Amino acid sequence: MSDDLTKRGIQDKVRINVNEPWEVEQWCKKFKVTPARLRGAVKAVGVSVKKVEAYLKERWS
Repeated sequence: MSDDLTKRGIQDKVRINVNEPWEVEQWCKKFKVTPARLRGAVKAVGVSVKKVEAYLKERWS
């Protein structure tokens, strides 16, 4: 199934796609981090929302 590019925002609630600018923007707003910090977290722990959220809380809280 392909992405519907007319619908911007978080479509997959369990994975973060840092290759889609609108997803990066939405996740950054949700986690209150910069794009660089979000990408660093994804690089460190993978694309799982739960793992990224835990990583960001541990590192930046």
